[in-house]
Amino acid sequence: MRYLTVLVKADGGSALHPLGNELSNEPSIERRAIHHVELLADGTVLLLAEASGSQDRYRQIMDESPHVLDYLTAGADRWLAVSQFEPTETVRRSLELQRESLLVVDTPIRFTSEDHLEITYLGTGETFQELSDYVDELDSMTVEVLNMGEYETDRSSFSRMLTSRQEEVLEVAVELGYYSEPREASLEDIGEAVGIAPATVGEHLRKVEERVFGELVR
Repeated sequence: MRYLTVLVKADGGSALHPLGNELSNEPSIERRAIHHVELLADGTVLLLAEASGSQDRYRQIMDESPHVLDYLTAGADRWLAVSQFEPTETVRRSLELQRESLLVVDTPIRFTSEDHLEITYLGTGETFQELSDYVDELDSMTVEVLNMGEYETDRSSFSRMLTSRQEEVLEVAVELGYYSEPREASLEDIGEAVGIAPATVGEHLRKVEERVFGELVR
C-alpha cells in the first residue's frame, strides 16, 4: 500500500463547487477540514465538514443555495456541518473514480490558507495512475503532488507530510542539537552531516516548520 498527498487547486475559483466558492469567499467563515465525503446512490453528495466562524451566515448561505438538499450543524467555536447537495460533474466523476478504483482517502482532507484542498490517498501505483489519467483530462483543476511513498501504519501523520529528504534533515538537526536551548549546531553543521549546502538545509527546515506548525494550529 502506498500513499499520495496532493494539493488540489480549482482553476478560475477557490473551490470545485459553486457552494464551496461561496463559503470560501465569506470572510466570517473559515473552512477547516472535510472528515467524510460520499457519493450516494441517488447521485447526491453527503459531506461532513469542520469549520469555525459564523454559523448564522453558514445557514443563510445553505438556505439560499439551489444546490443544497439538506444540512445541519452542531458545536460552537469549531463546529461540524453535515450537508447533502447536488455535485458538479467534476465532483461526481472524482467520487465515482474513488469508488471504482478502490482509492482510499486518508481523512481529514485539509483546507489550506488559500482554501485549496490537501488530500492524502491510499492505494497502489495502478490506482494512482488512474487518478493521474483522470486529472489529465480535466481543465477545471490543477493537482500538485506534495509527497508520496510507502504507507506505514505505525508512521505518524506528521512524518507523512514530509519528503524523505526533509525528514532526514530534520532528524539530523534534532540529533545535533539545532533545536536545543541554547542551540548546539548550525546550518553548516547539519549541511556537512547530510552533504548539502547550508542554504539548502535552511530551506528544508523552513518547509518542515511551515507544514508541521500549520498542522498543529488547524
